[in-house]
Amino acid sequence: MEWLALVAAIVVAIPAIAWLSQDKLVFFPQPLVDTSHLPAHAQRFDLVAADGAKLSGFRLPGAGPRAPTILYFGGNAEEISWALADRRWPRGWAVAGLNYRGYGHSEGKPAERELVADGLALFDAIVAQPDVDASRVVVVGRSLGTGVAAQVAARRPVAGVVLVSPYDSLVAIGRQHYPWLPVGWLLRHRFDSASVARHGSAPLLTLVGTADGIIPPARSRALHEAWAGPKQWVAIEGAGHNDLDASPRYWQAIDRFLERLPAAS
Repeated sequence: MEWLALVAAIVVAIPAIAWLSQDKLVFFPQPLVDTSHLPAHAQRFDLVAADGAKLSGFRLPGAGPRAPTILYFGGNAEEISWALADRRWPRGWAVAGLNYRGYGHSEGKPAERELVADGLALFDAIVAQPDVDASRVVVVGRSLGTGVAAQVAARRPVAGVVLVSPYDSLVAIGRQHYPWLPVGWLLRHRFDSASVARHGSAPLLTLVGTADGIIPPARSRALHEAWAGPKQWVAIEGAGHNDLDASPRYWQAIDRFLERLPAAS
């Protein structure tokens, strides 16, 4: 009977360890060590969340007195300044983003509810800026950040949505990577994007790599198909999860998508 007790202990211990360590599996907070990679016109953009947490990020103003604006939500191991510093963002567009809680100089601990609330607060703060065209704000999410971007797009009047390597839910991703775990019971940060996709009426561009081993294209396709608004699917042959933006086709697709967007109603 001793072996039965051992098996029982293992069966209980493994899910318990997964429950306790899941935050470290979902979030990988990164520090902000240096800002020399940012362009000279970059501005620090700070925000105090509803619960008092101080959040920090950056904003790159666009061209003209009322510029169209991209709000960027990054991956789970992404400090926001590096993405905003990319010289390949469409010309004339402003780009803004906040570091998630615990990332960069943002206070607090990352969690799904707080990240979504912070994303909504970022949208509200940006559209209140006098140099922003509030009818032409586009949310761009990558990997984990697609779960935040989808929630913002479902609750705010965005002009468009770009989701890079999205997923229908983290539960579905977890089940694919850990089929031997009761992920549906254990996962606190569910990011169930498919459930809000029916409220997404803005035009959607979905970008995926066919060789993505972290978020399989099938999970991206499930979210894409659930989206209620007009949508475009672009798959980049041979691209993986982390090198998707190395392809010229990636930026060309974003440029064309933004050029054709009408203002938000």
